[in-house]
Amino acid sequence: MAALTDKFGRPITDLRIAITDHCNYKCVYCRTGNDGAIYGDLPFSDYLRMARILAGLGIQKIRLTGGEPLLRKGIVDFVRDLSRLRTPDGAPLELALTTNGHLIADLAQPLKDAGLHRVTVSMDAVDPDRFARITRVPNGYESVLAGIRAAKRAGLEPVKVNCVLLRGFNEDQIIPFGMFAREEAVVLRFIEFMPLEEDRVWSPNVVVPLNEILDRMAEYRPLIEIPHARSETARRYRFDDGLGEIGIIAPVSHPFCGHCSRLRITSDGKIRTCLFSVWDHDLHAQMRRGVGDTDLADFIRGVVLRKEERHHIGEPDFVPASRTMVHIGG
Repeated sequence: MAALTDKFGRPITDLRIAITDHCNYKCVYCRTGNDGAIYGDLPFSDYLRMARILAGLGIQKIRLTGGEPLLRKGIVDFVRDLSRLRTPDGAPLELALTTNGHLIADLAQPLKDAGLHRVTVSMDAVDPDRFARITRVPNGYESVLAGIRAAKRAGLEPVKVNCVLLRGFNEDQIIPFGMFAREEAVVLRFIEFMPLEEDRVWSPNVVVPLNEILDRMAEYRPLIEIPHARSETARRYRFDDGLGEIGIIAPVSHPFCGHCSRLRITSDGKIRTCLFSVWDHDLHAQMRRGVGDTDLADFIRGVVLRKEERHHIGEPDFVPASRTMVHIGG
């Protein structure tokens, strides 16, 4: 099978599969707090078939997302099945998982043993009270901290910690997070707030942009930029003494669409070619109709050729994505 490439010449090598749109947190930048899962989940065997076909098309990395993926019973066995897949040149896939960290303490070692390589934990404050205010879950901070440490012990490294910054909520956590990254030996990544929340109240005024993050962190310690891959979403920096790394994912102030290598599958089996797509492509419907693997691969190629050139955040003609983040997959 020929490798996946879109009409702009971008190779598609990274796949994100949301295995649920259920979540046990109600973060203010994501959830209204009123609506739960609305699309539902598929059997793991269906996700595995999709992953196998896409691996045959040249996908090299798969990241499991949600919702909260660790809510799915059977995830360890699913990771083990994914670890047996191979790219056309016989290489194993790189397997990663994004989680809010609440449940990972007990699952970190089994996931590592099953073949998971890396884990990213979403964590938006290093102060327990602020953490509870953002997640709307009391007493979650200690569970997430224990999960981060368990992931490190299991060797799911580098453990990355993602923080979405919102002005008025947690921009004062920038320096505390820098200290946390150094103390816990994790890779910290700040993410600019994007218009993907259920409340649809996003405004440019709420975004804490890349340059402001750098200026604030420099008040603590100087940062030195380090190289990153063209398709990598984060601009990477290390502290001047070499202890600790931070990244900044800045899709609003510094878009990286020109090197996008990603494809997403939602929990109900729809392909999304961009976080901000205004339509889905129903791969699972093709499977339900009994379409064979060769024709499914052709369907995927056709979808990839319609991948958007870029998003239009902040522009007058911007149209919000047809789904919000919890129902897309990170």
